Order: sequence, then structure tokens, then C-alpha cells
Amino acid sequence: MRIFLAGAAGVVGRRLTPVLVLMRHEVTGTARVADKAGSIEAMCARPVVVDVFDADALKAAVVAARPEIVVHQLTDLPSAPGTPGYEDGQRRNVRLRREGTRNLMDAARAAGVSRVIAQSIAFAYAPGKTPHHESDPLDVDAEGIRRETVGGVKALEEAVLGAAGITGVVLRFGYFYGPGTWNATATKPPSIHIDGAAHATLLALDRGPAGIYNIAEDDGAVSIVKARAQLCFDPAIRLEN
Repeated sequence: MRIFLAGAAGVVGRRLTPVLVLMRHEVTGTARVADKAGSIEAMCARPVVVDVFDADALKAAVVAARPEIVVHQLTDLPSAPGTPGYEDGQRRNVRLRREGTRNLMDAARAAGVSRVIAQSIAFAYAPGKTPHHESDPLDVDAEGIRRETVGGVKALEEAVLGAAGITGVVLRFGYFYGPGTWNATATKPPSIHIDGAAHATLLALDRGPAGIYNIAEDDGAVSIVKARAQLCFDPAIRLEN
């Protein structure tokens, strides 16, 4: 299967790409800058350096790759919470979720892609009874940077799920922990080991109808019943290093 993995050099992409290659998928992975292309090539994927805000260049890259599936793992979060630059990073991430996602979906349509799997977050729900289900409202009335973040999440999900002719699958991940993340162990719910997130993405390549799925550990914050039933998701899965 030909897969266009946007964000292959990111935290999920680095765990996911080698597994896709081992499963004999043909993977084209994106990097924002040329010095990240080598890491993608080292995983035996085909690197392409492209700015997702350059709609024409992104469309050309996706069309050239002729993918059957697009996987959206684009983020821009270089700084951990509570560190300098964190809020600026959040705002860049909001732009990425809004404009980058729109450009990626336009490119997917131009390439005739039938399925898109996109990363979202499971900690954007409005306050209320837990565990949160996928149908629960997002916290769109929040204040400050959280309001901007949730607005970006909402825009991303609407773009992926509303694309005509494309089966859109949104994976709402908990807070990451594990190799390559900011945390070695789970810090707060909802959490998900980075390997659980990568494996859920792998499962979604050919399982599950269009829609939203909570991808987290069974820690009471969000319900993962839907992901277990329709994706065969198991948060305890770990990948070999």
C-alpha cells in the first residue's frame, strides 16, 4: 500500500514509519527542513521536504507520491508545557491544524486519496462527566491559549471528516509518554504510550469507519470502548525498539 505520512520525522512518525516499512508498505514521509530528511531515509522511507503552508508544493508532493492513504501526524510543539516558548509553539500548532490540515486535505483530494487518518487530542473536551465519549462537546468556550488550541482541533477534525469522497478517521490521542516524548511515564489522564498511538494509527489503515476515536489508556478520563470495538485497539501494545 502506498502511504503519504505527513510528519514522518515527528514523535509518532518515528515509531510508526519503520513498522509500515517492515509491513512492506511504500512510505513517503515529509519533513519541514532538509536536515530531517536523513532520519526519514534512515527508516527506509522516501523523504520529501515540503512546507505544508505552501499549498501548491504540498499538492505536487502528494500527487507525485500517488498514495492510497494519507496519514496526518503534523505538529509543531518544540517546547514542553511550562517552558519558555510553549505558548508560541501552541499558536504555531493551531495554525498548522487549521491551514496545514486544509492544504493537506486539498492535496489528498487532488491525488484521489480514499482514506485520511489524522492525529487529534483527547484532552480538548468541555468540563463534564467522565469518561468523555467521542460525541461529547469540545471546550470551545475556554479562555486564553486553550480556546485557541481547541479551535484549532475543531477546525482540523471538521476538515478531515467533511472532505467529500474521503473516509476521514480522527484519532484523539491522550498525553504522550514514552520514547521521544517529554515524559518517560504517564503524568496525567488521559495518557497514551507513544507506541499505543503508533499502533492505533497502524490499525486505522484498514479498520474502522469514518469518525472520531479516543486513543488513550483506560484511566477513566475518556472512553475507549469505540476504539477497542472498531479498531481492535489495545493500549498495552508496545513496539520493538
